[in-house]
Amino acid sequence: MGKIINSTYVSLDGVQAEPQEWSLAYFNDEAGAFASEMLYGADAMLMGRRTYEGFAKSWTPRTGDFADRFNSMPKYVASTTLSTLMWNNSQLIEGDLVSEVARIKERENLIMYGYGPVGRALLEAGVLDELRVWIHPEIVGRHGADGLLFHSGSAVKLDLADVRTFATGVIVATYVPKHPSA
Repeated sequence: MGKIINSTYVSLDGVQAEPQEWSLAYFNDEAGAFASEMLYGADAMLMGRRTYEGFAKSWTPRTGDFADRFNSMPKYVASTTLSTLMWNNSQLIEGDLVSEVARIKERENLIMYGYGPVGRALLEAGVLDELRVWIHPEIVGRHGADGLLFHSGSAVKLDLADVRTFATGVIVATYVPKHPSA
């Protein structure tokens, strides 16, 4: 059985939108090593439409070990609006999101970047195994409700599983869903 890890950047004021605009100054060798550890520990990526479109545009022209891994590994895309996927090794998830992702998880370790509707649905359904929130020491001060990390949805209780602190002040808090009996 595989595992699904969601890795999400967030500012102190809860903004996760457009992280390329505010998080890059905090990405050093230490953060890069941790990001590589997550990426190379996964068999495939899982993403929604917005992440897929942004990543395909951003990562396709890049080269280097990290970019080569990103571009070559299998990608599962949850979307009800996309019909064609242009980024290599990409496959559209068809049918019920939760049951299809649970089926994929039976054989592969998955990494997700960004926490949106797909991550929320999987967390609420008990399919997401870890939520790694990279808390950046910055107040972005803009973005509407769509840009915030958490929106309305079902309540989910989480346990803190790990904390890493980088020299830049970024804290990576790893949470796992609380089991119903806890």
